[in-house]
Amino acid sequence: MNFIDIIGLFAGTCVTISVIPQILKVWKTRKVKAISLKTFGILTFGILIWIIYGVLKNDLPIIITNSVSLCLNLVMVYFIIYYEKE
Repeated sequence: MNFIDIIGLFAGTCVTISVIPQILKVWKTRKVKAISLKTFGILTFGILIWIIYGVLKNDLPIIITNSVSLCLNLVMVYFIIYYEKE
């Protein structure tokens, strides 16, 4: 792994973990009224495209960080849909 890959992993990790506080807040409060499903839906789709891009470029930092990010954002989308009903 070279220096450029390390920078990519670090940047991707920062972006990936940025959604964790929101997930924890929603999990604890079960309140999603102020959270936009459209925003998280578009973000999640964009992350999927980043994964495809990473695969096409054979860029492991992009693939790894965006795969984790995709999972976290899918959790958030699920929470928005599930808790919106309550």
